[in-house]
Amino acid sequence: MNTTDFTKTPVREIYGINSFGDAVMRERLPKSIYKELKLVQNGKNSLSLGIAEVVANAMKDWALERGATHFTHWFQPLTGLTAEKHDSFISPTADGRVIMEFSGKELIQGEPDASSFPSGGLRATFEARGYTAWDTTSPAFLKEDNSGGITLCIPTAFISYTGEALDMKVPLLRSMEAINKQSLRILRIMGIEAGRVNTSVGPEQEYFLVDREFYDKRPDLMLTGRTVIGSKPAKGQEMDDHYFGAIKERASAFMSELNLELWKLGIASKTQHNEVAPNQFELAPIFDTSNVATDRNQLLMETMKKVAVRHNLVALLHEKPFAGVNGSGKHNNWSMDTDTGLNLLKPGDDPTENAHFILFLVAVIKAVDKYAPLLRMSTANSGNDHRLGASEAPPAIISIFLGDQLSKILDNLANGDKYTSGGKETIELGVSSLPKLPKDLTDRNRTSPFAFTGNKFEFRMVPSSMSIAYPNIVLNTAVADVLSEFADKLENTSDLNKSMRELIKDTYRKHKRIIFNGNNYSEEWIKEAADRGLINLSNTVDALAEISKDYSVDLFERHNVFTRHELESRQEIQLEAYSQQINIEASIMIELTKKQIFPVAGEYIRQLSGTIEGIKASGIKGNSSFETILGKVVESSELLYNNIESLEKHLLLARNIESSPFEQATEYRTKVFTKMADLRVASDTLETLIPCDLWPIPTYLDLLFRL
Repeated sequence: MNTTDFTKTPVREIYGINSFGDAVMRERLPKSIYKELKLVQNGKNSLSLGIAEVVANAMKDWALERGATHFTHWFQPLTGLTAEKHDSFISPTADGRVIMEFSGKELIQGEPDASSFPSGGLRATFEARGYTAWDTTSPAFLKEDNSGGITLCIPTAFISYTGEALDMKVPLLRSMEAINKQSLRILRIMGIEAGRVNTSVGPEQEYFLVDREFYDKRPDLMLTGRTVIGSKPAKGQEMDDHYFGAIKERASAFMSELNLELWKLGIASKTQHNEVAPNQFELAPIFDTSNVATDRNQLLMETMKKVAVRHNLVALLHEKPFAGVNGSGKHNNWSMDTDTGLNLLKPGDDPTENAHFILFLVAVIKAVDKYAPLLRMSTANSGNDHRLGASEAPPAIISIFLGDQLSKILDNLANGDKYTSGGKETIELGVSSLPKLPKDLTDRNRTSPFAFTGNKFEFRMVPSSMSIAYPNIVLNTAVADVLSEFADKLENTSDLNKSMRELIKDTYRKHKRIIFNGNNYSEEWIKEAADRGLINLSNTVDALAEISKDYSVDLFERHNVFTRHELESRQEIQLEAYSQQINIEASIMIELTKKQIFPVAGEYIRQLSGTIEGIKASGIKGNSSFETILGKVVESSELLYNNIESLEKHLLLARNIESSPFEQATEYRTKVFTKMADLRVASDTLETLIPCDLWPIPTYLDLLFRL
């Protein structure tokens, strides 16, 4: 448990102590080596073994001083999780002792067995060799386990023997190179000085906390991360009393230790609060470059789970752990910055006088419209199918919220009209003791899947359990593609200002259909979106079909982000993961209902029958109420068992499909998923009829309100 007294040990003394970040490197590396490494990180030089040897020695000494005994290449295979193989620093000597060693070669490259990770056909089982390669741009860190063990973790890329990417880090870094290259072309045309353009991300993480005692009695939660049965309690989130409410002490204690662990790792955990649903919370870090933010979000999720256990809690990251209340997402706040400190998506006081902002803005608009199916695909998993389109998350239709002022500016530019901002506005509160507030360019539309929020775009469709790598790969590559088109048109023009005006006008007119500033939850919007020609990929299986289409392959190969083979492998992996997830959910649902719910229903039928017989034997009249309840329980029990048998039949059919991963996933989606919904209705009905002392598993009341 966290017992740190921050009055005696200030946060500034704790922050980053487990991160081999820039400050530590500057302190521990010779100046010349530090400068060389910075050039490597900025893509200006290649890493030499000589530099790696010096860095490895400094990294080892730092880790040993902190108590580390092992090191690992920490990587992210296509499971969506992280992986690590630990090696000790010890090296035996001839006299029977050991010395502590760590070489530059060990820092640069590792060789974990690649055979048992999903590869989607990129590797056969007998082709086991895989390589991990040090990502110099992401800080190494120390991971402390609950027993006091400390391991040096080195963020790495994971590739096959033949050089194909077996992870999401390699394509993410490639996409960052693509958008950097094309952005610099635009900036050079406009005469803006910059050596590099980075995309930065601040991923807000939503999650639930539940008591571990109740979690351990729910095999569905343990195996799938969500409750496959469970009726709504009398009170849910309808009172809006949990949202931003006072944080319960137990949750606050968890958050306090979580912050401590994250701060030690150099992860700038900044904001925490209660979310909409009971026992739901959100944590938001400060922005990092896309690949560092991705690594740190993976580490954040790992740390969250580890710390929760120390408090006899479990952190749930599933997109929809509970039916009837809000699910969890991961708001991906994305922006573009130069190495000179210029935010390319910051409007400034007068956006009309900020040419680069308008140009990059319309580039994003075109990219999102042109590649909307791929953005939707990048957020697809079985958990998100429960969430997207409900009145809690954006619908599956991609659209952009700009706000009235920016929309008006672009409309005027497209029509050749002059826009007058009227100066910086303030909000009058009508109370002399309260300050006047500057009015922002836009409101915040919480229903939009892709909203402009001042100096960034917030991609709100990302699932809470997923790595943010895929959405950012697609976003980076899509914007890079449009910037490349823009640069081709502007590089050889004789009148840059005129060409830019025409380009902005033409782009906005053609892609204005993607702009929607209204209520994305409304039924009217679904119809209007269809009229506009916007695609609605309502489920994961349909969305994953986009990966291997020709336009997708052309895009990613054009910018050297994915090969066709790499894309096809990921499609196969994701389809198989979808089928496996639904298979597990259906299997545990059958087990729960057949072995626990159905027997309890039988016991209650026996008790009710005995009660009715006892009333009759006593000669008391008027036992119709008990007979009515008995009839309902018997009817629901019959329905339960019939639905169990139906689900078992369709599950067996889906398991036996071997024609293609797509056909199998389609069967799980259209048949198994539907039969699960039918079985749930019968089970949840019985929960409302059977006494609490007989119900065999913790209820939603236990899981959502006891903390």
